[in-house]
Amino acid sequence: MRSAEMTATSDVTIVGGGIVGLATAYALVRGQTTVPGKPRRQPAVTVIDKEQDWGTHQTARNSGVIHSGLYYPPGSSKARFARAGAEAMYEFCAEQGIPAQRTGKVVVATSRPHLPRLAELARRGRANGVRLSEIDGAELREREPHARGVKALLVPDAGITDFAAVARRLAAILQAEGVELRANTELRGVHRESSSVVLSTTTGDIRTRRAVNCAGLHSDVVARMAGSIPPARILPFRGEYFHATGSGRDLVRSLIYPVPNPAFPFLGVHLTRTVDGSVHIGPNAVPALAREGYDWRTWSAAHLRSLARDRGLRTLARKYWRTGAGEIARSAFTPMFVRAAQELVPEVRGRDLHPAGSGVRAQAVTSDGTLVDDFLFTEDEHWVHVLNAPSPAATASLLIGRDIAARASSPWSG
Repeated sequence: MRSAEMTATSDVTIVGGGIVGLATAYALVRGQTTVPGKPRRQPAVTVIDKEQDWGTHQTARNSGVIHSGLYYPPGSSKARFARAGAEAMYEFCAEQGIPAQRTGKVVVATSRPHLPRLAELARRGRANGVRLSEIDGAELREREPHARGVKALLVPDAGITDFAAVARRLAAILQAEGVELRANTELRGVHRESSSVVLSTTTGDIRTRRAVNCAGLHSDVVARMAGSIPPARILPFRGEYFHATGSGRDLVRSLIYPVPNPAFPFLGVHLTRTVDGSVHIGPNAVPALAREGYDWRTWSAAHLRSLARDRGLRTLARKYWRTGAGEIARSAFTPMFVRAAQELVPEVRGRDLHPAGSGVRAQAVTSDGTLVDDFLFTEDEHWVHVLNAPSPAATASLLIGRDIAARASSPWSG
């Protein structure tokens, strides 16, 4: 560990060692940056994270689904990254020996009122270049014998992997490439010095030409620390999962999703067979009581005071209180959660479900209470701030990392 008096130097320093931060470092060291009149050289890259391990939060606490680009408005960054990003992830996993399966998934309309939304998903998917087909209830049962619905979309290129394993492999590659990886390192302050920015951390100062904020749940805090006024703040939403045991493990072959509510950037309770053969069901989406509030017992008075003062969040709460109340009820009463799963697979039984942990999603919300539904980046002379990187960020992390690396690149002098 460095003493507080020592100052390291770097071309690019990445704050946040989740899968997007690690993928950005990977893109930087695997790319070639040319400075006119000087030989090519790899930039000096540092990655810091306050946790002991890499990819501890959103990376490790999700369903592990490789998305295909079905849901996103054509022309959005999500749509642009998801399709090619999924293929890049499959390729990386194959090269590195990380389990990944192209299982396919079905998005199920459980009743006729859902059919217009299903048709809109099909339109978006085709516009985004997603392979899909529309199947009726009988064809759905041939593929997923225990699922029930009037119609479904079959998306063959969706799949599953272990994103925590991907993050660990990226970290190992980066270490071999000479990247300085500082775990257990928390950012405490930022100040500028001439053409550089100095990051004060718990393991010493880092002087860097460019910095990248990939801090996820804390990205708006880091942006303000860096002197920026972020256009959105982070509202953490907790998603709780269950895993199926006993006969419940035999109810799902691949991925079974509901038709999502287009008003929200959440996909609803779904059933997922994971790479280890288990079946996960979830998540719901409830406001977390702390940025890392993985259960109802974990809360932060400062966080709650901040929420109470935020006009945009009050607007959001007034607009969607009924939906929010339903999500909270599903969190508090397991039978309600089970009923949500039974809409897709009626044979699901509460006795076969056991808590499987939870994740907290860093959802950006604007000052007028709008949920940001796409990637959100801001930049200045020294910083690239990643202020919203929701699903499919893990799926498309390798491509997102290339995009961020291009934004962060500047001429490295020898």
